[in-house]
Amino acid sequence: MRYYIGLDNGGTTTKAAIFDSRGKQLGSCSMETAMLTPKPEFIERDMEEMWDANCSVVKGVLEKTGISPDDVAGIGVCGHGKGLYLWGKDGKPVRNGIISTDNRAYRYVDQWRADGTEEKVFALSCQHIMNCQPVALLAWLKDHEPDSYANIRYVFECKDYVRFRLTGEARGEITDYSGANLMNLHTRSYDRELLELYGIGEVADALPPLCRADEIAGYVTAEAAAKCGLKEGTPVVGGFFDINACAVASGVIYPDLLCMIAGTWSINEYVRTEPVLDGKVQMNSLFALPEYYLIEESSATSAGNNEWFVKQLLPEARREAKESGGNIYDIVNGWVEEVGTDSFVPVFLPFLMASNVHPNAKSVFVGMNVSHTRKHLARSIYEGIAFCHRYHAEKLLATMSKAPRAIRLSGGAAKSPVWTQMFADVMQLPVETVAADEAGALGCAIAAAVAAGEYGSLSEAIEKMTVISEPVLPDPQRKAIYDKKYHLYLRTIECLDGLWDEMQALVEEQS
Repeated sequence: MRYYIGLDNGGTTTKAAIFDSRGKQLGSCSMETAMLTPKPEFIERDMEEMWDANCSVVKGVLEKTGISPDDVAGIGVCGHGKGLYLWGKDGKPVRNGIISTDNRAYRYVDQWRADGTEEKVFALSCQHIMNCQPVALLAWLKDHEPDSYANIRYVFECKDYVRFRLTGEARGEITDYSGANLMNLHTRSYDRELLELYGIGEVADALPPLCRADEIAGYVTAEAAAKCGLKEGTPVVGGFFDINACAVASGVIYPDLLCMIAGTWSINEYVRTEPVLDGKVQMNSLFALPEYYLIEESSATSAGNNEWFVKQLLPEARREAKESGGNIYDIVNGWVEEVGTDSFVPVFLPFLMASNVHPNAKSVFVGMNVSHTRKHLARSIYEGIAFCHRYHAEKLLATMSKAPRAIRLSGGAAKSPVWTQMFADVMQLPVETVAADEAGALGCAIAAAVAAGEYGSLSEAIEKMTVISEPVLPDPQRKAIYDKKYHLYLRTIECLDGLWDEMQALVEEQS
């Protein structure tokens, strides 16, 4: 029997899962990785700690399942897109990695938007520039950390750094780099003109050679094998930008499906044969299946907000759940269901880490009164996150020739029946979920199975290795109440719009 491992590097958690050739998840292992916040709006991670975490979860899943490393036919890695992970000319990380929720470079993006640079960029990359993309972070680094900038040997995305540590081979996988504003989508290659527009032309030589998601991009070295428990020489595939990995695992390889990923980021996407070039969507990138582009609307505004709520505001409930052998997230699900759809709960803007309406917008509860409890706030958070996904989805729907037949949902919300039903009711579309607990890792395993010759194409592997749930149907009777709540959500954003820059100025003054 041959097995395939998927590694998933999220914003806060590193996970490994192992699958058989039919996509059955045989075991998983995860660990949290520390987010470092040296200043407000700066969000980083120690790159050596990150590498150690990847090795630990691979070793952990092998030990947990008892599967021999000799039987692992391939491994794939996915990770959050955007952010910045730099390898130095001195053979070690240049500095801490920068996570995709970082906002330090927002002034560069504002300037590029104001002076026409973004319009020129869009003509080449088919993307609006985001504060957390490597191009903005590199421009910031050039101005603020010139010694670090001068030491750059390779510019990596998250998972490409991990693959480099596994194999010693520097490669840039196209689904990730095409979503980083580093590539010309028309030529499907790097473009020095783009780099010059950002003022960072000198990093052109630090961009690693491109590879596909499902091609072998190197083999596990002896050093890495000793650390992670894999066999030396195990094939490592290019892997994915995690939103591609989840789309692959969800079977979103047809234009009539909408993919939503409710993790740290609110990811909303679909595939089509041509990019959207009128500027009405945030991003076009190259999809894992070469005949498609991935059309994306996203922001760091999803289930990570609920994780913050649970960790920061429910410490004793978490402790009690652990002591009793329960699950705090099951408890919160029960609270949300208990409060009910028709109850008035505060409007929650899920902007703890970032925003999709203003670069400096912050998270708030609006409309609290003395009758509200943490149960009401839990429903506020669930609803606010669902509304934020709808905000993105409406932009995508405006570019589709017809309404999608279903939403394929993965991430934290997909593990909650009450939240999955809420997504169906808010969007008024059927919602289907993936059977595998770790969708990103499954996408990587699918790519590894193709590279190992198990299947002849990604399409065939997806057909054989994915299992989709029965659809959760929307309740038409809830449409009116959710439409009213969504309208209030939008009005709250509108009313607060003039506050954010003034608040940011105070944040920076006091930091």
